[in-house]
Amino acid sequence: MADPLLAIADDHPPSHEATSSVSPPDTPDRLWALGDIHLSYKANREALERLQPRPTDGLILCGDIGESAEHLRLAFTQATSCFSRVWWVPGNHELYTLPTQKEHGARGVNKYDECVEIAREFGVLTPEDDFVIWNGEGESCLIAPIFTLYDYSFRPNHVTLDGALEWAREEGIEATDEHLLHPDPYESRIEWCNARLVATEAKLSAAVAAFPGIKLVIINHWPLRYDLVNLPNVPRFCIWCGTKQTEDWHNRFHAKVVVSGHLHIRRTDWKDNTRFEECSLGYPKQWKECQDHGLDVNDMLREILPGPAEIPPLETRRTMWRQHG
Repeated sequence: MADPLLAIADDHPPSHEATSSVSPPDTPDRLWALGDIHLSYKANREALERLQPRPTDGLILCGDIGESAEHLRLAFTQATSCFSRVWWVPGNHELYTLPTQKEHGARGVNKYDECVEIAREFGVLTPEDDFVIWNGEGESCLIAPIFTLYDYSFRPNHVTLDGALEWAREEGIEATDEHLLHPDPYESRIEWCNARLVATEAKLSAAVAAFPGIKLVIINHWPLRYDLVNLPNVPRFCIWCGTKQTEDWHNRFHAKVVVSGHLHIRRTDWKDNTRFEECSLGYPKQWKECQDHGLDVNDMLREILPGPAEIPPLETRRTMWRQHG
């Protein structure tokens, strides 16, 4: 079953000259992010083996590590051996129940819980753990991994909820989720999404109240804002990309940075005073150009903290398309 996001490999924003932008490994106390490493692909597994130690730095893995317990353990083994602290949030791929697991594999919430337990074997922090303060270089921030799913509300106004799936299928687009991502024990993924939103809002609100004056780094696999979903080759895939119920969370919960993946199109954006970082690695074909220029997985890490020293003036803010770094 083909993933519609494979199409992005043939239609992504114009590339820039590839040069390494990652700081040397001995730069202290920085927080990095990488998403969508898709370890079902041999080339990506081999790339991850070249991850360099940064023993005083932290790493965010923002979903879509792979589909199996083996993929998670491979990623967590490598990440925790290289970084002082690691965070993980689930993507849709971690939540899949594969056809080979149809009879006995965990589904829905149970599949998610299995992934959380694997993360805890390695001391990796998840959306089910307490938020912690990152006291690295620059401003201290509260690191807030979350898990929200999607509710098909990322769609044009003229498309109804009941008609959203058919609207996507008109262009031959259908997410693999419709077949492999089960919502059990909820009746639907929308119901599961709504439950996650209620719990997450409460946790974020409590964090803001408990840590006044401390900004958050919110980590989610799915983008928090519809206006940041730009999929030129598969635009109708947008309905599987988030929920409009999170559009104002960056302001409500005092986010310094929002980190996400899922889209396989690397970019940096500013909304209000918050920096948004999409930091997917993607399928091997999608970052082959970087490899052809001699870059590797270390060059694909995105610096989250401390990040740029200043917020750019409003009139100069533009999407920064990022082939690497």
